[in-house]
Amino acid sequence: MGNTFGHLFRITTFGESHGGGVGVVIDGCPPQLEISAEEIQVELDRRRPGQSKITTPRKESDTCEILSGVFEGKTMGTPITILVRNQDTRSQDYDEMAVKYRPSHADATYDAKYGIRNWQGGGRSSARETIGRVAAGAIAKKILKIVGGVEIIGYVKRIKDLEGVVDPNLVTMEQVESNIVRCPDAECAERMIEKIEQIRREGDSIGGVVECVARNIPKGLGEPVFDKLEADLAKGVMSLPASKGFEIGSGFAGTLLTGSEHNDEFYTDENGEIRTVTNRSGGIQGGISNGENIILRVAFKPTATIRKEQRTVTLTGEETLLAGKGRHDPCVLPRAVPMVEAMVALVLCDHLLRQQGQCGVLKA
Repeated sequence: MGNTFGHLFRITTFGESHGGGVGVVIDGCPPQLEISAEEIQVELDRRRPGQSKITTPRKESDTCEILSGVFEGKTMGTPITILVRNQDTRSQDYDEMAVKYRPSHADATYDAKYGIRNWQGGGRSSARETIGRVAAGAIAKKILKIVGGVEIIGYVKRIKDLEGVVDPNLVTMEQVESNIVRCPDAECAERMIEKIEQIRREGDSIGGVVECVARNIPKGLGEPVFDKLEADLAKGVMSLPASKGFEIGSGFAGTLLTGSEHNDEFYTDENGEIRTVTNRSGGIQGGISNGENIILRVAFKPTATIRKEQRTVTLTGEETLLAGKGRHDPCVLPRAVPMVEAMVALVLCDHLLRQQGQCGVLKA
């Protein structure tokens, strides 16, 4: 029912934002990978609410528990279950939203599809569901790092009309984590923080763009025709809450170029490797990784639940007004960074296993 993602490295997330907890079941993880709850917690801490003055004030430690699949610090090849219990819930903040639909939220569509929904905090449509993705992504990141030294770094590229100047080929995780908005451009980051604080005071919200780079990618990942690597990356990041757009490489800007301007010409480097002079393809050609850095961007809309009063309707179709309550991010971008990284890692890890499964046997 749409709760499972991946083929060989497969995850199923569960839970609602104000239920007992949220988490993930990971199937297909290779055995004998050393992993600990502490390693997973590092990524969850980057995603958790209440981490700074520009995120939701909901106070959750998001402490993870590994319930299965790991024995004496190593994966066993069996399903891994990770649980994070909900603690700081204020369901009463959503009483009015039980009968009034929030504009641009999933309330009305969930009712249209299922005829029932958990209206407390957004239920299954809440960004709290992404805890399971980030936890699984931490494991996928470690597999990718061990196998090929793959490095995945996401960062805030733009918030509203404020855009940072960042070189995706040189950016470091230390630069990303040096400020609360996760923009490596320090000067622009300060202006972004000021803008988010202003929007919060006004009871409104804003969106922006997260850019992500994956380095040291093996050549040959991707399964044409329907499971092209960029297609699966697009599906992965576009399944994140509030995502509204996807670009890879030159993206939409590439439509302004001619073929001769856009093509990535080939050359052979000093190690005898076939490389490209430019990387407008974003590291993927014909749906298959070419060994260059994979560079993609994800657009996130402004947070749907805001304190400003807006027109809406009730469950019975009666027109009314609603000012959102509860605790919400005025801008989802800073916390979306680890979510984007996680989805990129899950896709790449899955395709790494698929490539080994189909093309690695006879090579070996």
